[in-house]
Amino acid sequence: MPTACINQPDCRVHLKSERLEIFGRNEQTQREGVLREIPLRDLERLIVTESVQITSAAMAALLRANIPVCYLGWNGRFLGGFLPATNQHGLARLHQYERTRDSAFGLTIAGRIIAAKLYNQRRILQRLQASRRNEETEVARTPIQGALDWLDALFAPLSRSAGLDELRGYEGAATARYFQAWASFLPADFPFERRSTRPPLNPVNACISFGATLIYHETVAFCHAHGLDPALGLLHATEDGRWSLALDLMEPFRPVLVEALALDLFSHQILKAESFEAREGGVYLSEPGRKKFFLQYERRMERQFLSEAAAHRTTLRQQLEQQAVLFKAALEQSDRFQPFLMN
Repeated sequence: MPTACINQPDCRVHLKSERLEIFGRNEQTQREGVLREIPLRDLERLIVTESVQITSAAMAALLRANIPVCYLGWNGRFLGGFLPATNQHGLARLHQYERTRDSAFGLTIAGRIIAAKLYNQRRILQRLQASRRNEETEVARTPIQGALDWLDALFAPLSRSAGLDELRGYEGAATARYFQAWASFLPADFPFERRSTRPPLNPVNACISFGATLIYHETVAFCHAHGLDPALGLLHATEDGRWSLALDLMEPFRPVLVEALALDLFSHQILKAESFEAREGGVYLSEPGRKKFFLQYERRMERQFLSEAAAHRTTLRQQLEQQAVLFKAALEQSDRFQPFLMN
């Protein structure tokens, strides 16, 4: 169990020997008791919602075992977390600060990230087009092919970008065109016109936002684990209140994981209208909806595949961590950083 997610409200996490005991109300018997026991040796990260209580002894044991803990708000927003104490990596961070101020380095790395995201968006659309061979898809094939051709033509001007603002402009245009084509594969019951955040205004946006939150948390933890300052961004400008480098490194994974997963959840009716709730002017996954989402998210993150780029079997989670490793190596030699490309 690489990741455990405690989503049920008002649960309590205690430590018993080398195991976590999860106390709460059993939904079938409606009685309080131990819902589950999780050996610490089987756990790599813990995600809990804000109503879950963790004892000091359990938190200390988690940190001692190098297990990060992430807290999510009721709406799925990343609130913060606890990270194991690690070496301060002072020299590596000093070098990172210097390189972050190097405009040529920033443009090079950001350009590779956007090119990888664009490539993965195009691959997602290609796979969707190839896998849907019914009459409805045949009708939609021409506009999808038009989007593929448009995205393909963007690589050349993207490679000649003279600055970060120009890069961001291409990224924004590509993502808008990609989402327009991607949305045509959604079931009619779940329309999607545009991205909306804080709050998400429909179930599709709720899923995309929740998936992005989970990847964001994991990327922040991987940056810290490898001695990087996740606040120092390149593509995403460094600003107070966000982990900009984590946002940079996760960009190529958005099409591969967040949007591909959301589409599967709706197409296979894993998530339905009752999986969502309207709150505070937005639409969010309900508690049962989050359980279903997280189960499928974790399966996808841990599913092994043969990576053509890496030339070995790997998982999306391993590749996400590898982005932090490669970025750190690129601080010494910029060509060491190669963003994730899907097969």
